[in-house]
Amino acid sequence: MAQTKKSGFHISYVTITYRSVFLGIFGLIALVMLVMYFAFPDASNKMVDSSERWLQKLLVKTGLVSTPLPSTPAEPGPQQAHFTNIDGIVRVKKISTNTWINADYNVTLEKGDVIQTSSQGISKIVFADGTNYTVKPDSLIVVQENSVNSSQQTKVAVEVTTGTVDLATSSLAQGSKSQVIVAGSTTTFAAESSAEVMNDPRGDQHEILVKKGAAEVNRNGEVVKLNNFERATFRADSPQITKSKEIGPPTLIQPPNMLPVFVENSSKPVDFSWTPVDGAKKYRIRVSRNAYFSSLVLTPAPTVTGTQVQLTHLTDGPYYWSVQTIGEDGKESVESERNRFTIVPKSADQAVIALELQEFAQRGHVIEVFGRTEPGARVMVNGQEVALIAADGSFHHFTPPLPSGENIITVTAQNSKGGTSTKTSRVLIQ
Repeated sequence: MAQTKKSGFHISYVTITYRSVFLGIFGLIALVMLVMYFAFPDASNKMVDSSERWLQKLLVKTGLVSTPLPSTPAEPGPQQAHFTNIDGIVRVKKISTNTWINADYNVTLEKGDVIQTSSQGISKIVFADGTNYTVKPDSLIVVQENSVNSSQQTKVAVEVTTGTVDLATSSLAQGSKSQVIVAGSTTTFAAESSAEVMNDPRGDQHEILVKKGAAEVNRNGEVVKLNNFERATFRADSPQITKSKEIGPPTLIQPPNMLPVFVENSSKPVDFSWTPVDGAKKYRIRVSRNAYFSSLVLTPAPTVTGTQVQLTHLTDGPYYWSVQTIGEDGKESVESERNRFTIVPKSADQAVIALELQEFAQRGHVIEVFGRTEPGARVMVNGQEVALIAADGSFHHFTPPLPSGENIITVTAQNSKGGTSTKTSRVLIQ
C-alpha cells in the first residue's frame, strides 16, 4: 500500500490583539518613566510640573476656566502673565524688541513688556499672584514686576502710564505685594481688594479709587490709607494727596448676568432693576452692544429717580449694561459691574428642555461640572458659558476657584426656540 507523502513545510499563526500591543507599549513606557524617575528625580519632577502648568494654560485659553487651577508651588524667579480676554485692538511691545505686535492668547507677558489698548480695545490680564487687570480703552501700562520667591511670596507691580485700569487682587500670601505705580506714586493693595486707577498726564489728573478692600498710597514720603469707596487724587504741582469719600454704584439685579431674557417681540419692555444707594438722587443706566461701551443703545443715557426702568425696542442678541449713582451734589459714582444678557425671541411652544447633571468632581477649590442637555443647546454655569459641548449635548466645565464654605452651582441650558431649564446644586469647599 502506497504511503501518502506529507510536506515538511508548515506555517504557524500567532494571534496578537490590539489590546495586547497597547498594553505592551504602555508597560514599556511605564518602565522607562520609572527608571527615569529613580535615575533623574529632579528632572522628572520638573517635567511633571511643566506638564501641569501647560494643561492649566490650555484650560484658560479654551475658556474652560477663567483663572489657573491650583497647582504645585511655582518655581522661584520671574513669572509670566497671560491674557484671559481680548476685545478690539490690543497691542504688545515685548522688552526684547521695539516692534509692536497684536495681542493674542498665546502672547505671554514678562517684566518690561508694554500693553496698549486702542479707543476700541479692552483686555484682561492675570498675573502670577492671581491679580487681574482690566485695561480699558486708550490705555498704556508697563509690567514692572512679576515674580515669586522661595517662600512663595509674590510681587506684582504695574505702571499705568496713561488711561484707566480696573484691578482685583486675590487671596495674597503673607508677605506678598500687589502694587500700581502712577505718576511717581506707588499704591499697595491688600488681598481681596478691587480698585480703579486713572492716569491722565495731559490733564495732570491722577486718581486711585478703592471699590472694595484696602490700599496704601505712598507719594514723596506721604502715606494715605484708603478703604471702601475712598479716592486719592493729586496733581504734579501739588505736594499733598487729597482723600475723599465717594458714593458707591448700585448692585445690578435684573436682568441677571449672563442669563437669557425671553421677549415676544421688540416692542415688549425689558425690566431693569438694581439696589438703592444711600444719598442717591438719580441713577444713570447705560446699555451697549459691546463690552467696552464704545457706543450706547440709548443716547444720551437715560437717568431715573427710582431703582427700576423698562426699556423697549431691544432687538435679539447680546447686550451689556451698567448703572451709575448720581449724588445730591451731582457727583457721579464709578460704574457698577458690567452685566451681560441676551435677548431671545419667545416662541409659542417654549418649553422646559432636558437638563441632567451628574455628580460633580471636586479638584481643590475647583469644581468640574458634568451634565447633558439637548443637542445644539447653550449651557451656562454660574453665568459663565460652557465652551465645549459635544454633539449629543453632553458637557463638562471647570468653575473658577471657589471660596471655602458652601457654594451654589447654577446650571442653565437654553435652546434656539427659547426653551430653557435651570438646576442648582450646593457644594462644600473645605
